[in-house]
Amino acid sequence: MSTSDRLDARPGRLRKFTRRALLVGSAAVAGGVVFGVWRYKTPYANPLLDDLSDDALALTPYVRIDATGVTLIVPRAEMGQGVHTTLAALVAEELDVELDAIRVDHGPASRTYFNGALLEEAVPIAATDISAGAERARRLTHVPAKFLGMQATGGSTSTVDAFVRMRKAGAAARIVMLRAAAAELGVDEDGLKTESGAVVAPDGQRLNYPALAERAAGIEPPSDPDLRPRSEWRLLGRSLPRVDMLPKSTGTAEFSIDVRLPGMLYATVRRNPNLGSGLRSFDAARAEAMEGVERIVNLDDGVAIVASNTWYALRAAKAITFDWEEAPYPPLIDEHFAAVTAAFDGPSDSQFRDEGDVDGAFIEGADLEGEYRVPYLAHATMEPVNAVAWFRDGRLDIWAGNQMPTQALKEGAAIAGIDEADVRIHTTYMGGGFGRRAEMDFIKTAVQVAVAMPGTPVKTTWSREEDTTHDNYRPLAVARFRARINDGKAEALDLKLSAPPVFESQFGRIDIPAAGPDLSIVQSAWDQPYAIPGHRVTGYRPPVMIPISSWRSVGASQNGFFSESVIVEMAWAAGRDPLDFRLDMLTHEASRGVLEAAADMANWGESLPEGQGRGIAFVLSFGVPVAEVVEVVDTPEGIRILNVWAAVDVGTALDPRNIEAQVQSGIIFGLSAAMFNEISLVDGAVQQRNFHNYPIMRISQAPRINVRIFENGSRIRGIGEPGTPPAAPALGNAIYAATGTRLREMPFSKRVRFA
Repeated sequence: MSTSDRLDARPGRLRKFTRRALLVGSAAVAGGVVFGVWRYKTPYANPLLDDLSDDALALTPYVRIDATGVTLIVPRAEMGQGVHTTLAALVAEELDVELDAIRVDHGPASRTYFNGALLEEAVPIAATDISAGAERARRLTHVPAKFLGMQATGGSTSTVDAFVRMRKAGAAARIVMLRAAAAELGVDEDGLKTESGAVVAPDGQRLNYPALAERAAGIEPPSDPDLRPRSEWRLLGRSLPRVDMLPKSTGTAEFSIDVRLPGMLYATVRRNPNLGSGLRSFDAARAEAMEGVERIVNLDDGVAIVASNTWYALRAAKAITFDWEEAPYPPLIDEHFAAVTAAFDGPSDSQFRDEGDVDGAFIEGADLEGEYRVPYLAHATMEPVNAVAWFRDGRLDIWAGNQMPTQALKEGAAIAGIDEADVRIHTTYMGGGFGRRAEMDFIKTAVQVAVAMPGTPVKTTWSREEDTTHDNYRPLAVARFRARINDGKAEALDLKLSAPPVFESQFGRIDIPAAGPDLSIVQSAWDQPYAIPGHRVTGYRPPVMIPISSWRSVGASQNGFFSESVIVEMAWAAGRDPLDFRLDMLTHEASRGVLEAAADMANWGESLPEGQGRGIAFVLSFGVPVAEVVEVVDTPEGIRILNVWAAVDVGTALDPRNIEAQVQSGIIFGLSAAMFNEISLVDGAVQQRNFHNYPIMRISQAPRINVRIFENGSRIRGIGEPGTPPAAPALGNAIYAATGTRLREMPFSKRVRFA
């Protein structure tokens, strides 16, 4: 019996499946059913359709129920931030299943899973603006996000984007299960309830969801089901065990570096240290003769060494001599800073804030003026970047921890010269991302190698040195400021920011035009909720010199340091307590709340011993107000960080323990960068190569971190990024309070020693 015959033989079932019905409906699939909700008028095709047998029906994107149980498709990359747990809980809450009774799968690369919230940060709308017009403008950014089909994990958007969408999928699936059970039992649907993955009849009879999959085949779920009110949440709002806790604790979790395939070979790369330049020639005779070496692949800007194991490949790479092309950018880091400061003499890129008579305030000069600067930074992920690619029979499989699987699919198809339909992306766990795995360089290299070795799976692993010297970096940046103080209050602040444009560089690599001002330059500087009579923030756009990219919190990472250090300088010049000085200017209640809470947690204002100091900083980034207090002590061995207190407001806290962990990790990330990290250039080549000269904070240096979470925001927000920006200024302000040394340049280790 054909699929259509089976459907038509069921009285009362849906007999005619339109294209839309296939996409939003449910159907038996090899003894199971998959549910999803689609609210757009022209939805993308269901990404699971390609895997169906001839007699199977359509799958929808998020919930699969079959004889083996319930699987939730969570199409965002898990890089340690807990997204698989939180997004799975969104569906499980509405579907009425327990997290320990389901499976979680990232699912395929598909434009169906586009991130609608991703572009919200790319428009100049202050997070504090919740007017109807502002909300409409934010929603409009979801339109190009959809048509770009950007399935992406980043920008603290995963939960924001999924909060309604994935709950709707769970709710729709639950309703279908109720209707299937009603038909099975011959009872009214209103008399049934769901509980722990089963429909329960009034007489206590339980029908597990898998047993109902076949019956549910022809039932179309509602396109816009009601969601449970927060008062009825069982999972959301609680600290949940991580769904990846067991595999990560037992070593069974699969990262791309763990992938093993039959007959697999292993590769590494050597690329031109002059970033973006090519290769004139190379001599690989010695390497080709070494044990285990299979092949040397020309990559135009370097080579890949393919061997029987990674160690052989790494060893052989050192035996190759190269004639590299010269760098197309200034060869010395001082010249890069010179280009950034020269931009101040040219036209501005943006001026989203210009309030009051700023120029008039400085007719008689400034009370304070100065310059801050930060260096290039690497991402330095824990797991070296790597990918496995297998090109055979006109098809390409890629295994990679990556933040943009649809882009990986596109790039892989282009390199292999095949249709995107013939590419499959297997997104694994990631040992850190921070924006590094939103880039495609390591995946493109792996595909190039695989295409040169058809029929053979190849794992391409970059050495730590190769990754550090060929990253797409957080840009260097310079800030200049003038400030006026009047009667103990801020009268005027003129802040000028110059940094190479991240969005221009990053989007350019994936052929997306970045027209207009680049908001990364002024991100989380122009829109801070401070009421200063004269307040101007201007962005300047020097050229992109070396490849740059999103780094955890993007432009907020440097601008938080600039603006909050300047605010404290103004407070000290006014003879005011830095907390009270800020509170006098804050116009946003949720921001005021976190600032007061952090101060309360730290017992701000209490007397401290000589050589001990506290610094406070506040940054509103990605819609999340965060305040942090850092406490340090000056010891004979150097500065030691004792404590950090942080308060955050995420609007709606879905998993408090996970939020706390992300804030803690963001603080450590920001403190490490402030203390030690920089990327410098000599003769066009990056000088830092590994953790010996790009150090990360050690466990012995890590402070005690206390976090308090609030839910006063206008809507749910993500928290992966916002913990980072206040860390550096709070540390710098604490060091000033303890030692009297004002630090205007990162890394701080250039001026002070850390114990």
